[in-house]
Amino acid sequence: MTALDPSCCIAGAHGPLGRAEAEAAAARFKALADPMRLRLLSHIAAADCHDVCVCTLTEPLGISQPTVSHHMKKLVEAGLVTREQRGRMAHYSIVPEAFEEIRAIVDVRPT
Repeated sequence: MTALDPSCCIAGAHGPLGRAEAEAAAARFKALADPMRLRLLSHIAAADCHDVCVCTLTEPLGISQPTVSHHMKKLVEAGLVTREQRGRMAHYSIVPEAFEEIRAIVDVRPT
């Protein structure tokens, strides 16, 4: 086995992923693979740790409330955001731990 240059290796600080970890990560990556979901996440992340009402996402993205809800449901199921119902409106927040787990998987060692 040839030794690789450490600058090109994936961090893998916690070793190889187990089956359950890989399945959870794959579900998150699948949810992130949709451009509209990435746009929704970027709007929520831009709220500086505040939750975001579904009603504020439709106009800037040019999509209907049911479409926002559909995509947000996928992000909630993947564990990337949380949903809190307030009256008739849903409010969403980023789950920082989920993104830390993603970073741990894809983080590349600095050179």
